[in-house]
Amino acid sequence: MSSKWMRAAAISMAIALAACTSTDRDNAVIGGAAGAAIGGIGTGSLKGAAVGAAVGAGAGILIGRVANSLTHCRYKDRRGRLYIARCR
Repeated sequence: MSSKWMRAAAISMAIALAACTSTDRDNAVIGGAAGAAIGGIGTGSLKGAAVGAAVGAGAGILIGRVANSLTHCRYKDRRGRLYIARCR
C-alpha cells in the first residue's frame, strides 16, 4: 500500500470522525482498535491491520447507532419539531 494512499485514508478518517458525536467517536475508536488487532494478527501485515482498522471503525459506528436506536424513539413536539429521547 503506498504511503500516499495511507495518508489520504488517515486524513479522510480524521475528517469523518470530526463530524461524529462523542459516542460515535468512542465506538469508532473501539471498533478500529479491535479491527486493527484482528486484521494485523490474521494477516501478519500492516496492510491487514490498516484495512481491519477502517472496517472496524465503520462497524463500531454502525453497531453503536443501531444499539442506541433500540432504546431511543423519535417524537414531535407541539411546534412540529422532531427530537430523540428515551422511549416511554
